[in-house]
Amino acid sequence: MSQDQKIRVALVGAGYVSAHHLKALKSVVCAEVVGIADLDLTRAQDVAARFHVPMAFRTLAEMASVKPDVIHVLTPPGSHANVAIEALRMGCHVFVEKPMAENAADCDRMVAAAEAAGRVLAVNHSARMDPIILKALEMIARGACGTVTSVDFFRSSDYPPYSGGPDLPVHFRKGFFPLQDLGVHGLSIIEAFLGKVEQTDIRFSSSGNDVNLLFDEWRGVAHCERGTGQMYLSWNVRPIRSEAIVHGTRGILHLDFFLQTVSLVRTLPGPKFLGSVVSALNNSLKTLWQVPLNVLRFATGRLSGAPGIHISIQKFYQALQQGVAVPIPASEGRRVIASIDAVCRDADQEKVRCRERQLQMLAPAALLVTGAGGFLGKALVNRLMNTGETIRVQVRRRVPEWEKNPRLQMVCGDLGDPEFVDHAVNGVEKVFHLGAAMKGGPADFERGTAWGTRNVIESCLRHNVSRLIYVSSLSVLDHGGHNPSSPVLESSPYEPHAARRGLYTQTKLQAERLVLDAVRDRNLPAVILRPGQIFGPGGEHSPPAGTISLGKRWIVVGRGKLRLPLVFVEDVVDALLLARQKSGVMGLIFNIVDSQTVNQREYIAACRRSPGARTFVTYVPKGVMYFCAWLCEQMAKVLGRSLPLSRYRLSSLRPLGPFDGSAAEHSLGWKPAVGATEGLKLSFRPEKAAVARSTAEVAGAGSLCR
Repeated sequence: MSQDQKIRVALVGAGYVSAHHLKALKSVVCAEVVGIADLDLTRAQDVAARFHVPMAFRTLAEMASVKPDVIHVLTPPGSHANVAIEALRMGCHVFVEKPMAENAADCDRMVAAAEAAGRVLAVNHSARMDPIILKALEMIARGACGTVTSVDFFRSSDYPPYSGGPDLPVHFRKGFFPLQDLGVHGLSIIEAFLGKVEQTDIRFSSSGNDVNLLFDEWRGVAHCERGTGQMYLSWNVRPIRSEAIVHGTRGILHLDFFLQTVSLVRTLPGPKFLGSVVSALNNSLKTLWQVPLNVLRFATGRLSGAPGIHISIQKFYQALQQGVAVPIPASEGRRVIASIDAVCRDADQEKVRCRERQLQMLAPAALLVTGAGGFLGKALVNRLMNTGETIRVQVRRRVPEWEKNPRLQMVCGDLGDPEFVDHAVNGVEKVFHLGAAMKGGPADFERGTAWGTRNVIESCLRHNVSRLIYVSSLSVLDHGGHNPSSPVLESSPYEPHAARRGLYTQTKLQAERLVLDAVRDRNLPAVILRPGQIFGPGGEHSPPAGTISLGKRWIVVGRGKLRLPLVFVEDVVDALLLARQKSGVMGLIFNIVDSQTVNQREYIAACRRSPGARTFVTYVPKGVMYFCAWLCEQMAKVLGRSLPLSRYRLSSLRPLGPFDGSAAEHSLGWKPAVGATEGLKLSFRPEKAAVARSTAEVAGAGSLCR
């Protein structure tokens, strides 16, 4: 290819990695980007507009009209082979993201197509081209470590969360995805120092922390031409790290890929201890200036967020222009995939078996409790176990003490997953829907609360469930605009600015409206309960309403004199059991709040009586807090992003009250049997926890007879 000739480049795939490729291509003088394609045409058009790409297409076939010379394949790995082969048959060179393909057979098809077309096929093993890998290789070539004997690679990570619905993200679909996503990086780095991988022994396991990812722990040994490498991949270790240690006969290199630093520990003359001290001090001084320098380079654009991709692309086009071998040929990409082929098949087959076990047919059950592993859920299940009925419980993580109970059917899965929820609901008479997201980002709340409720509604209707008891929240009501002199009713106004209140309020309001819409339009047999602030044994560390919780520090806005809408946990269980069987309540909403009032200071004083209580409380005047909220709003404008504190959110912290409990009393037949005052005594004096349970059981029996 002529040195002066422009190389026409097109991209297939407009996901997040396309931005790194397009940024890198700007630095390649000989490259001219002529198009981008994605099955989601809107996404392709957005990327094209952002990076001034002249044309956007839906498919590679459509993009043939712009006559590209090189195609970058940036689609999900399962489609790499077919897209690359199509591009090669069009007469294009191909630069494919790692992994080259999902299996060695697809790699072979790609290699055969490249040979038949007489085109170049290269793989973007970007970690292999990371600047600190290249620097470490140079140091080793100069004899800094002596002979390299082994390499340890460690990478922890996380994935964007699943937001619910039938379309599971690509990183959750295959059991082997984590290994092909990050393990390929590890193996290519190990090969860089130890030569070709000849044999691997890789094991995978599940911590149980994420039912969608499943295999989140990977450990492997790679036997190479010149030594042995070890690899550990984790989606649980925090803080997230990416590093390698290169062991040599005269020194050890530590590579930090996030900080872009290389540290060398060498054998020095003199006592071993002194040598270790000198090496540590030397590396500390280097890190002290290197890390701030790298941060500055990143901030000024001199160091990219994915430097390995930039170098890999630059070297690929240099090789094309000069007619020499590309840095990472298809043979290397194929070799790495072949070395993990067997374990990838095993992981995928095991994930399929786990899914089959998850959806295994169950015997009919009287009840389903979603969110059974939570504070209220466990209290409800413990009471239901006294009825002698078969109870089905939905949890995200298995509860060991329930494993061997013959009257409990435990189903472990995600409420955002429609197929799993349908399995959980199938064969039950009534559903207690308690499950909801309590923490996380937008996707977590969308999945756990909004999609979870949508899935439960659809399954209840499909399987003719006789009653759905849905647990909503008082957060759906307008806190900031409520007049404290007016009683709070079930018909009180909804929160008018849910998005400004936060994700919990936003999704709980969305979920309650979904239930009400289904009641009105589709005859869903449902009852809605809105409990106040639930407390009781096991929930001693929950801060009172009107408080900002920062770890073990509770910041109370004002003097702590506001009355709390409390309700003892076993009293809430009473209300749930009444809602299960009471006639004439379908489609109704009930606020479940104790008429006995306790203020914030009284609640905090009770908390502090609990043995082992280590909560620190600060009372901050309202004026000071509103000024801080105003400062946060100004900062949010400068940063262009929302911050967790605003004046509106602060005004909405005020607990609601007073409550009119007549609807729950007259229609549902509920009055608190334990009450807030007695509940506080029972909750924060562990020696009376057993009394709390027995008292609640008697109270519950009494409430059901009323």
